[in-house]
Amino acid sequence: MESIRWGIIGCGNVTESKSGPAYSKTNGFELHAVMRRNIEKVKDYAFRHKIPHYFTDADELINHPEIDAVYIATPPDSHKFYALKVAQAGKPCCIEKPMALNYHECVEILNAFEEKKLPLFVAYYRRSLPRFNQIKEWLDSNEIGEIRHVSWFLSKNPSPVDLAQTYNWRTDSTIAPGGYFEDLASHGLDLLVHYFGEITSVQGISLNQQNLYSAKDAIVANWLHKSGVTGSGTWNFGSFERNDKVEIIGSKGKIGFAVFEELPIQLTNQDGSKELFINHPENIQLHHVQNMRDHLLGVSVHPSLGKSAAHTNWLMDKILGF
Repeated sequence: MESIRWGIIGCGNVTESKSGPAYSKTNGFELHAVMRRNIEKVKDYAFRHKIPHYFTDADELINHPEIDAVYIATPPDSHKFYALKVAQAGKPCCIEKPMALNYHECVEILNAFEEKKLPLFVAYYRRSLPRFNQIKEWLDSNEIGEIRHVSWFLSKNPSPVDLAQTYNWRTDSTIAPGGYFEDLASHGLDLLVHYFGEITSVQGISLNQQNLYSAKDAIVANWLHKSGVTGSGTWNFGSFERNDKVEIIGSKGKIGFAVFEELPIQLTNQDGSKELFINHPENIQLHHVQNMRDHLLGVSVHPSLGKSAAHTNWLMDKILGF
């Protein structure tokens, strides 16, 4: 077909700039329909983004004859529910991260799409961004020798919403048991698996230190990649400051970068030290969406498919003790 027509289930904040416009900007893709239960909000979204169809019923969007593929951008507690419907309809799908509430739900989704031989993508878009691809190039070209260890420290101070104890689904343990860890740390952990391969062993400690919400807010972990690289991480969401630092230690140098902060990536080896700042695109999922187009056309294999995303969920479950 000349164009693959996408529908979005759940047109909330993440789709306003990060993802939604990327579908319209990708040659060969068309953002053809959106769904949200609130009629006024979905109508407004469709009008502002010039989308021809809008629905308040997900089944109508999924089964509409003019929709070729579906992007699920709802909170993670409904990912499995909608994904199984998309698989039943026989359409390719992209799911927002994390892929589902837990690893077992991911396996159910994977099995449904594999049974139908359908493409399944997950929006771990950092695997497609040029900034992080440059780091992978340094690793693949042995700029710091054999990799020994990777560590990540991420902290943030509680938001006004946290302090006011206003409801936020991201810190509701029934929707996101790991709180901000699941929402944020999933990005970085998935990226490290992309760099160093699957993880075979992991231990973690998780707790709630602040008692501001029901989800976990303080997590530490150690792990081992199949490649032999060791890893460690600390994530705290009740700190006095924001901090985001990844350090990859090799036999001949090191690489430093931030997963979220807009900072240069750093390379130090026998040739000295250098920094590079590589801008992200205006719509941060643009390269991720373009890679989906290339995958569907048989040009290349997408770096973030259901199997790797399910492994990230397995890793988070193990760290959180679920």
